[in-house]
Amino acid sequence: MLIEHRGQRPVVPASAYVAPSAVLCGAVVLGERARVLHGAVLTAEDGEVRTGADVVIMENALVRGRRRHPAIIGDAVLVGPHAHLNGARVEDEVFVATGACAFPGSVVGAGSELRINSVLHVNSVLPPGSVVPIGWIAAGAPQARLFPPGQHEELWEVQQGLDFPGTVYGVPRGTSMRDIMARQADHFGAHLEDRLIEDRLIGERSHDDGPATG
Repeated sequence: MLIEHRGQRPVVPASAYVAPSAVLCGAVVLGERARVLHGAVLTAEDGEVRTGADVVIMENALVRGRRRHPAIIGDAVLVGPHAHLNGARVEDEVFVATGACAFPGSVVGAGSELRINSVLHVNSVLPPGSVVPIGWIAAGAPQARLFPPGQHEELWEVQQGLDFPGTVYGVPRGTSMRDIMARQADHFGAHLEDRLIEDRLIGERSHDDGPATG
């Protein structure tokens, strides 16, 4: 399913594949031979989503682009089932395993692995060739530190300086959930003006002489 959002339409090259039950919303640009499998959602809220070539985004993954933090995925990247890339930059040849998350402002260095259910925190930088073990958390910049599950106090010493509420919601820490959610309701209210794009337009959008690929 392709959706126009904030006046922007997805761009799907003729060599790409988008499963019928996947969703591309707004300013989403796929690279050559990209594959977006069933149930995956690529949503450009008020910032771009862009993939390189030979990227596979597997079932039920979520990739979200934001105004200050577009979601940029390099070449030859695997995004596993139920993974969540929210305003993150993922460099070339990265493996993002099932359930792994990378949050706004984060960078996953080339050739790295985010293993099952691991987390790369906001504004954190994972150097090239890094491995975040199953269920671990990486946090910090200019080079993220690795924390096993259960090291909450040690993680908080790093995490509190990364400004999660300011980065994700644009508010200072301590803002009430009522205020945060009023802002979020306004933000996502932009979807009220969305428009479904007919599948037959997909090929016309990127390659006038190519077949529809949606």
